[in-house]
Amino acid sequence: MRGFRSTLILLVIFLGLLAYIYFYESKRPAGGAPETKAKVFTVESDKIAELSVKAASGERSELKKSGGKWTLVKPEPTGVDESELSSITSSLANLEIQRVLEDNPTDLKQYGLAEARLEVGYKTESGDAKRLLIGDKTATGGDLYAKLPDERRVFLISGFLDGTFNKTPFNLRDKSILKFEREKVDALEIDAADPNGSHMRFGKKAGEDWTMARPVAARADVPAVEGVIGRLQSAQMKSIAASEAAKPSEYGLDKPALTVTIGAASARHQLTIGKEAPESAVYAREASRPMVFTVDKSIVDDIKKPVVDFRDKDLFKFRSFNAERLELTRAKDTWVFEKSKGAGGEEKWKQVAPAPKDVDTAKMDTLLMKLSNLRAKSFPDAKVKTGLDSPVLTVKARFDGKEERVMFGRSGDNVYASRGGDPGAAQIEASDFTDSNKALDDLNAAPAPETPKKP
Repeated sequence: MRGFRSTLILLVIFLGLLAYIYFYESKRPAGGAPETKAKVFTVESDKIAELSVKAASGERSELKKSGGKWTLVKPEPTGVDESELSSITSSLANLEIQRVLEDNPTDLKQYGLAEARLEVGYKTESGDAKRLLIGDKTATGGDLYAKLPDERRVFLISGFLDGTFNKTPFNLRDKSILKFEREKVDALEIDAADPNGSHMRFGKKAGEDWTMARPVAARADVPAVEGVIGRLQSAQMKSIAASEAAKPSEYGLDKPALTVTIGAASARHQLTIGKEAPESAVYAREASRPMVFTVDKSIVDDIKKPVVDFRDKDLFKFRSFNAERLELTRAKDTWVFEKSKGAGGEEKWKQVAPAPKDVDTAKMDTLLMKLSNLRAKSFPDAKVKTGLDSPVLTVKARFDGKEERVMFGRSGDNVYASRGGDPGAAQIEASDFTDSNKALDDLNAAPAPETPKKP
């Protein structure tokens, strides 16, 4: 009897479960599609012309769009952070009600809506104005309590929107430290004020590479110069320390640790960096604005580098694929190699002096590669003995209609090089120079391949 009763109870539970599943499934959208949620607003993001934002801190911002361009108008006129702005307008256009909690609540305080923690409002080009009040997060943190000012109901919106709408005027402003047109940049000056610092100046003419004008006239390391320019263009303020530097010495700006100037056609943009600030930052100021702001102190390390880091260290510009002629003189011997096209159009190297002959292609490529990879590791001063008054090797290379000449000298175990047009000498790795000479010896030792006889 007891077993029958247990079986009956289980049967009733089973039938109830089947009934629940039946009625639940019958109410689900066809195909298992998720239920469509109602939108809070019916607005397209590109139709929004004005925004007002109140952050949790109580700070308020007002933004307006004119001619397709947004401006932060309050608390002070300035440019905007386009990514932050776009995030707010698109979120308003796509804002969904996750669930309605109460249609007519008696106590808004429990939701943090008696005095809304956040407020976001917009006005469209046609004049339609709406506002959203946002309160506390739910106990789980997954949603936010929200309501419209002219409605009683309280509903939930996704919790991640707290980070989207909780924006201060600083969050919304353009935080670029320098604004310039990258393609027009033709000058860069770096002035480091410490005892080991130096004043470096670089210039660039249309269609040419960067050159160093100070402290020496020399070829510049293009990636190094472009890296500084890119760093300055992308750097962002961390905070605003003061709207105006009443006492520049307070921020170390009376005697800057670093001054960087960008020249772009006729425009000049100057950044001065002072002493260290809290939170791994440094104080800085841009010449055309009175405010003092902070930037990450890593910018100093990225810009304040020794002169050698900004000099071009490649001894040769040619590469194995574009070299056309190579002349090497060592002691009393001179070898000349030229590249020409064969009957079938293929490119082939031949020795033309001291005696014409074919050369081993692989070994010629090795020699070209070894030479073109030679780089300066330092630039010693004029007092250092380099042995360049009696060169141990002279190389002339022709490529792409250009010609370059480099001499090599020895002094003890050290090897130095002098490139035509460059000031002073460069020290190179002795082992790399030895490898280049060995490649030349291997090429000379290789027997010339026999030329096929015509039938």
